[in-house]
Parts: sequence; C-alpha cells; structure tokens
Amino acid sequence: MLEDLNCIGCGVHIQTENKDKVGFTPASSLNQNEDKVIYCKRCFRLKNYNEIMDTELTSDDFLKILQGIANQNALVVNIIDVFDVSGTIVQGLIRHIGGNDLILAANKIDLLPRSVNHGKIKHWLNKEVRDMGITPIDIEVISSEKGFGIDSLMEMINLHRKGRDVYIVGCTNVGKSTFINRLINQFAGESKTLITTSHFPGTTLDIIEIPLDRLTSIFDTPGIINEHQLVHYIDKSDFKTITPKKEIKPQAYQLNSGQTLFIGGLARLDFVSGVRSGFITYFSNELKIHRTKLENADNLWKNHAGVMLSPVVKMDDKICDLKRHVFHIRDIKSDVVISGLGFITVPIGVKEVHLFAPNGVGVFVRPSIF
Repeated sequence: MLEDLNCIGCGVHIQTENKDKVGFTPASSLNQNEDKVIYCKRCFRLKNYNEIMDTELTSDDFLKILQGIANQNALVVNIIDVFDVSGTIVQGLIRHIGGNDLILAANKIDLLPRSVNHGKIKHWLNKEVRDMGITPIDIEVISSEKGFGIDSLMEMINLHRKGRDVYIVGCTNVGKSTFINRLINQFAGESKTLITTSHFPGTTLDIIEIPLDRLTSIFDTPGIINEHQLVHYIDKSDFKTITPKKEIKPQAYQLNSGQTLFIGGLARLDFVSGVRSGFITYFSNELKIHRTKLENADNLWKNHAGVMLSPVVKMDDKICDLKRHVFHIRDIKSDVVISGLGFITVPIGVKEVHLFAPNGVGVFVRPSIF
C-alpha cells in the first residue's frame, strides 16, 4: 500500500500525485522497485546529482515533529558540530526531551587540528553546555565521516539505553544522517548509504526508524533549523566553500590595533584596541582571508566585495552590508565566533574588537576552545 511507504532517505511519506509536494515519487519508479528501497524525487536528485530541491516545510514543522519525544521513555543523543557548538545546540532542548537522559556527541572532530587533546575538548564542552542549562549524562567526541569515536559512542548508548528507544536529535548540517549511516554500515552489516546526506541543511524531513533489536529502535529525527547560522543566508553554490570537509589549517596573523581581517566577503574583524597580538583563524580552507589597515577597510569592501572579497550574502542580487558587533574582550583567551562559518582566537591583551557579519547571523565571544 502506498500509504505504508516512506522514503528511505529522508523518512517522508511517499506520494505520486503532486510533484511539488514533499515525498513525490513517479509511479513508474514504484513499479520498477521490487526491493521497496524507495527514494522520493528530492532524495534521488540529491543522492545522484547533488541537487537540492526546496521544500515547503519550516523550522516550526520540524519542531512539531520532535515534540513527541518528551512523552517517550527514551535515551536522547544530541549530535552537535564541535566546530560550531553554540550555533548547533537545539534551542529549548531540555523542553523537547522532557526528563529523558541525554548524551551529547560532538561531531566533526576530524576538522580540528590533530594536535587537539580530545579530553580537554570534552571538559570544555561539559562546562559550555552546563552554562547553557544542559546536563548530559555523558559526552563523546566523534567523526561520523571518518568513523572516529563511533564504537565508543555506541558502547555509551548501549550502557545507558536500558531497553529504551534511542532518538538522535540535532540541528541541520551537524552530520546526524551520516552518523546513522555509519551505524547501519558498521553494526547492521549494510554496505549501502541509505539515509540521504549532504552539506545542504534540512535533509531529513521526518522521523526514520532503524531497529536495534526485536524491541527497540534508533530514530533519526529532522534537523532543527537554527536560523542564525550563516548557511541559511548564502547562495547554495557557496555551501561547499564555507563548509569544511577536511582538517582545518589554522592561520596566524600578528596584528597591531588598527588592522582588519576580512574572511572572504562574509565577515570582518577590526582590532580596535590592545597590544600587538597573534590572532588565529579557524575557517574552511577554501575561504580567502585578507589583511588590511582599518583606515582602508571600508574602501576595500566598497571596491572589492563580491570579487576579491567573496563569497558574499546577496538579497535580490544586491550585496548585503555587514552589521557591526562590538566586543570588549575579558582578560582571558577567547574565541570570536561567527555561527556556521568558524571562529577567530584572540589572546590575552586584546581589549576591543568589532566583528562584522550579515544581519541575522549569530556572532558571540566565548572562552577559547583551545
């Protein structure tokens, strides 16, 4: 029966009537598919051609799908992006999961320099999330892409689930579906990548169930859209440029006060006051960083935005200006973060910086992750 079919890629119900609605699959493809591994048209195009098709679902729709978790007796695993911690924490997470136990899994550890001490990262994460009012029963750092930490996380899940179902939650683009695929391939003996994965946000559209044993299952839930992430403002053709896919190579800049760094055409950091200091940038290796004098920065933007300074955010084919945020740095080593793009580490001795980013994109200062 058609009403019993779901897309194996994104979890949405299959339908053959309206090609503009989610779940559409040509009827002819159903007749040709004997093993019932069905992909909707959206997932088929994404999987085979890396082509994203817009959907009518909103962030509110995704949140509604998650609301049922609080009513379940379950173990919840929250996947976040270690490269963008605050930007990928689900807002109101505790409310969504009720009194259920929570494991925090920080994905994409392979993007950070290999010299990073994972124990220190976990200690830093524990303090950060507890300051946000989130109290996980365990924390692990993983790489869904490389397989690092998956065995350890699965042992952690088995230890804490105690016969309960497991729900995987997280924001868009944190690697939830890649994680699920890794579990399927590693523990269920499947050689195919079944769930649709990509660098585009909002890939999973409904809850996908993967049986763990006769009584319990893992559920992959839709990614929550955190609208302050940069990925929701840029053109789709620039996703690959800003999304790191391999180990980031930090770049160090010795700056005097009165100097500026442009991160492509997406962000700008002005060093306003403080002693000469070493700033370290952590962004996709594809992004070009330009240094100039603060007195020349406005003209550089005016004359080179969208050309030398690229990519940029556009609206109606017009380049959007960057909004200024003023930060007075405490006397500790700190990270200035642009949500969904990366961060700049500033040392003790820096007093004031101005960070420019597209309007609506989250920017903030935190104690340094390193």
